[in-house]
Amino acid sequence: MGLFGKNEKDPKDQVKQWTSTLRKETYQLERQIRGIQREEEKVKRSLKEAAKKGDADVCKILAKEVIRARKSINRIHTSKAQINSVMMSMNHQLATLRVAGSIEKSTEVMKSMQNLLKLPEISKTMQEMSKEMMKAGIIEEMMEDTFEGLDDSEEIEEEAQEEIDKVLWELTAGQLGTAPAAVSDLPETEEEAAAVPSTSKQGDDFADMQERLQALRS
Repeated sequence: MGLFGKNEKDPKDQVKQWTSTLRKETYQLERQIRGIQREEEKVKRSLKEAAKKGDADVCKILAKEVIRARKSINRIHTSKAQINSVMMSMNHQLATLRVAGSIEKSTEVMKSMQNLLKLPEISKTMQEMSKEMMKAGIIEEMMEDTFEGLDDSEEIEEEAQEEIDKVLWELTAGQLGTAPAAVSDLPETEEEAAAVPSTSKQGDDFADMQERLQALRS
């Protein structure tokens, strides 16, 4: 059966294919980051508008959305770093194949792939690649439940009040944070007041933004 077991692909071609797939997934994650950032900017603008109207409850809800967006972006950046680590290992495998004609087992690749399997955005691709890597002998067989029951959404715990206050303080230039009620003291011009949507429209817009952010995160 050879080094790659039942896998009929040439080892070098297989490694190149994995590298290409990982690069494409990286581009996809970068697009997702930009999408979340665009939605985050819309949420920030809505938060500032709500602050000028003195709507402290809406401000808190929007601040939580900003926090969730930032956590999602940080999580994706971490995953990109893990993908880069696997890509570097694949380049090492190519060099090994050229010199020794054999493939090496990699604990580092296995650890990175295990983490990447938990990322909803690319879990399916990583599942297939992990199975191919197991056949190739690069990684050992992972735990049975790794490929089963993967959650397509990351559960985010309720944010601490101090984190919400920090975001409010940041986005209202220090005029809102530990005392959300102080939001009513923010200056407001007639033009700014006229530009703020009505309560019902603001609620609809907020619901739309929540849906878009959730779609981007999952």
